[in-house]
Amino acid sequence: MQVNNHEQRQPLLANNCYSSYTQQDFLLPELKGPSIGIRHVQAMLMFLLLAIGIGMRVHMSVAIVAMTDNSTSSNPDVPTYDWDNKSVILSSFYWGYILLQLWAGELGRTFGTKKFLAGAMFVNSTACLLVPILASQLGSYGVMGCRMVQGMAQGFFYPSIYNVLGRWSPKEERSTLGAFALSGNAFGTILTMPIVGFMSASSFGWPSTFYLFGVLGFSWMILWLYFGSSSPSEHGSITDFEKKYIEDTMGDQDSNQKKGAPWKAILTSAPVWAIVFTHIGQTWGYTTLITEIPNYMNNVMKFDMNSNGVLSGSPYLIYFILTCFCGVLADYTINKEILSRANTRKIFTTTASVIPAAALMILSFLPDDSRILSVSMLMVAVASNAGINGGFNVNHIDLSPKYAGILVALGNSSGNLFAILAPLLVQIIVTDETDKSQWRIIFITSALWYLASNVIYVLFASGDIQWWNDDSENLKKNESDDVPETKITNISTIMKNI
Repeated sequence: MQVNNHEQRQPLLANNCYSSYTQQDFLLPELKGPSIGIRHVQAMLMFLLLAIGIGMRVHMSVAIVAMTDNSTSSNPDVPTYDWDNKSVILSSFYWGYILLQLWAGELGRTFGTKKFLAGAMFVNSTACLLVPILASQLGSYGVMGCRMVQGMAQGFFYPSIYNVLGRWSPKEERSTLGAFALSGNAFGTILTMPIVGFMSASSFGWPSTFYLFGVLGFSWMILWLYFGSSSPSEHGSITDFEKKYIEDTMGDQDSNQKKGAPWKAILTSAPVWAIVFTHIGQTWGYTTLITEIPNYMNNVMKFDMNSNGVLSGSPYLIYFILTCFCGVLADYTINKEILSRANTRKIFTTTASVIPAAALMILSFLPDDSRILSVSMLMVAVASNAGINGGFNVNHIDLSPKYAGILVALGNSSGNLFAILAPLLVQIIVTDETDKSQWRIIFITSALWYLASNVIYVLFASGDIQWWNDDSENLKKNESDDVPETKITNISTIMKNI
């Protein structure tokens, strides 16, 4: 008998002569998609988007050192500036970043991700190219204006990425594809910091770094317009086999996309708020590391420009490797039923919270001459964050593939609202950038954010798809009826149990 590989696995009926067998013995093999397909192309495009986007975001952390220090470049004609508001400049990206996040998730879900991502990258790349020009004309205010526009444009990135992953990632491959796409964050940082350090120290100077990333952004936009697609149903060259595999394992995520999101259900969901608070804690800690490490290495540890870029970027190489490993390991743990999806997410998130917190605590009390151990602790603090990509960072899609973009927009905008405060706290606390005791306060604060957010996540996170992911016709019924849940899944249930 020929078996249709496109069918879900079904039990065969056993007659009396097979009565000693169970139904499990007659199950057909599960549907498996092609090993390499269009879904992997989409994941690669999201990987490159994050790599270039994070490069544009974090390279200012190294470039600002060269922009304000006339001894960094071998070319005396490269302009430098006497700015005392460096931390404010670094935070200006996040002023724009939080403004459009929620609208980005909803607009992309409703009208299609492809056009919004292309437009966002166009604006982002243009603003990047304008930084050297406006720095010379308007000073630090010109730079802050460009960075704010870049932040607004990049506000579309993460919600759009999750909209794409929510439609392209089969359930069995969710952690693997998600972790790979999100590892672009680390890959971009690995390359950005040493490249920016090298180019800033060269005769080309720091302006060349902004031109480089502007060109890379426009290049990605062309690739996305040619190869990218918002969903399998809109892709012109996907095979019927792969399309059916994705749709059968995820359901129809394209139906009723123009209908409004179930905001009441989302905003009263405890698992959603667990993710939001984890975003806040992780973003505070990670932003402090990614924006202030070059400054700390330059002023406290006394590394030169080239060494600063290499050492600031090297932890992200380990982060990148661990991110890919964490995604595969998380999927293996879930698919082999070693742990539930919820417990898998909690363990990976805890690893990515407790280890960085411990490393930052140790770093803050190391003596000034412990350069090797200090660099090691910074590497551990950054690299261990990779666990989030098998943990809460893909949990949005677990809860709701259809509204994953909105969930990440809610979490990311909340997290980056606090990310604005992290560099500003450095500006207030660290009045002497060579004083390690002042940096100690910054590192301990970040460690406490990691730990507090993790406690909330462990208590309230879920790995189950939420009832409000269904089409909105069922929403009123679910909101009015008693939902058959045995877990704490919404805020009202929590209040009743207090």
